[in-house]
Amino acid sequence: MKRTVVEIVLLLGLVAAAAFGWINLQKGNLASGNVVALETKAKATEAMLNDSRTEAEVAEEALDLLSDEMEPLRAKAFELDAVKEALANGPLLQDLESLYKQQKGLSIERQLGLGALRLLAKGGDDPGVAEAFQKALQMADWNGRKKTICAAQIGLAAAGENIKVLSECAIQPNGVPVASAHGGTAAAGHVAAADDHGHGQVGKQVVSAHAGPHWGYEGAMGPERWGSEFPTCGKGRSQAPLNIKGPFVKGRINVNADYKAGPLRILNNGHTVQVNVPAGSKLRLDGVPYELLQFHFHRPSEEQIDGKPMAMVIHFVHKSADGKLAVLGVLLKEGNENPGIKTLWSHAPTVEGPEVALDDVVFNPANLLPKEFEFFSYEGSLTTPPCTEGVRFFILKAPVNVSREQVNGFPFKRNARPVQPLNDRVITSG
Repeated sequence: MKRTVVEIVLLLGLVAAAAFGWINLQKGNLASGNVVALETKAKATEAMLNDSRTEAEVAEEALDLLSDEMEPLRAKAFELDAVKEALANGPLLQDLESLYKQQKGLSIERQLGLGALRLLAKGGDDPGVAEAFQKALQMADWNGRKKTICAAQIGLAAAGENIKVLSECAIQPNGVPVASAHGGTAAAGHVAAADDHGHGQVGKQVVSAHAGPHWGYEGAMGPERWGSEFPTCGKGRSQAPLNIKGPFVKGRINVNADYKAGPLRILNNGHTVQVNVPAGSKLRLDGVPYELLQFHFHRPSEEQIDGKPMAMVIHFVHKSADGKLAVLGVLLKEGNENPGIKTLWSHAPTVEGPEVALDDVVFNPANLLPKEFEFFSYEGSLTTPPCTEGVRFFILKAPVNVSREQVNGFPFKRNARPVQPLNDRVITSG
C-alpha cells in the first residue's frame, strides 16, 4: 500500500514538473516573439529617423537657397518702398493729374502710367487706381499691343478687381510671361500682333485668340451672345458693321492710301486670315497719317450696300500717333481672279497657328485697292470682341474682283458679324 502511494506521488510530481516545464517553454516562445517584434519595430523606427534626417537636410538646403534668393528681393522691396514714399509725399502725382486734365484725351500708355503711379502712391484701395486701369483697358483696341493689355489687366487684378487675366499675361516666379498655346491674336478680326512701336509683329509671340473668353460666329458664343462676355458688343450705341443706305451726308474729308511693299507676314488666327504689315504704309486723313497695322478678310462682306452683302471684304486697320483707329474697307465681288489674293492664298495657313514669316515673298497691300477712292464713312467699332467703339470706317464704293474659286479657297465659310443698328449716326458719302 505504501509503495502504491509513493508511486502515485512520484507520478503526480512528474506530471507537475512536465506541466511547469511546458508553461515555461510557452512563455519563452512568447518572449522570443516579442523580442523579434521589438527588433522589427526598432529597425522601422531607425529607417524613419534616417528618412527624417534626409528630409531635414533637403529642407535645410532649400531654406538656404531660398534665403539666398530672398536677398535681392529684399533689396527690390526696399527700392519699391522708397519710390512709394517719395510719390506719396511729393506733388508729382498731383502735378501729373493736373497736366492730364488739360488734355482732351489720354493715350492708353498715359492711362496705364497714371494707374501705376496711383497704385504706388496710394495703394489698391484708391478707387482712382481701378478707374485708370479700367479706362486703359476700355481704350485698348486690341491691336496686338500685348504689353499694354497685360499691364492694364494685371493692374486691375493688383487693385483687387475681379478680372480674367489673359493666360499669357500671367507672371511666373521668374518674371517671364506664360507663353500661349495658340498662335492667333485676341479679338482676331481687328487685332494685329505688334511690337512696342505698334507695327505688325514679325516672327514673335502673339496673343492667343483663346486667351480670354472664347467667341465665334456660330453656336453658344456666336455674335448674338458676345455681349454676355464683352459688354460693349451688346450695349454699345456705335457698333459696326452697318447696312449702308441713304440718305447720305456729303463728306468733306480727303482720304489717301500710301502703302509700301514689304516681306509677307501672314497667319490664320482661328477667326480670319490676317496679314501683319511692316512699318511704313499709311492712310492719310486730311493729311494726318494713320499707320497700317494689318489687314484681314471677312466672308461674306460685313458691310452691306442697300441690304445686300458682297462675296467678301478686306479690312485694312490703321492707327494714328494718338491712338485713334481707322478702317479702310474694300468690298470684293465675284468676278475675275484677283492676282493679289492668289499670292496670299498660296501662302495662307488653312488652320489656326502662329504667324508665317516669308522674307522671300514681297507683297504690297496697294495691290488690293481699286483705282477709284470714293467712299462711304461712318463712326463705328471693332467688328469683333471686345467691340471697342471710336473706330472710323471708310468703305470704298468701287469693289474689287475675286473669283468664286478664291472665295471658296478662303478657310472660313462664314466669319462676318451681322449688321448693327444705325441709331443716331449718319453715313457720309465722299
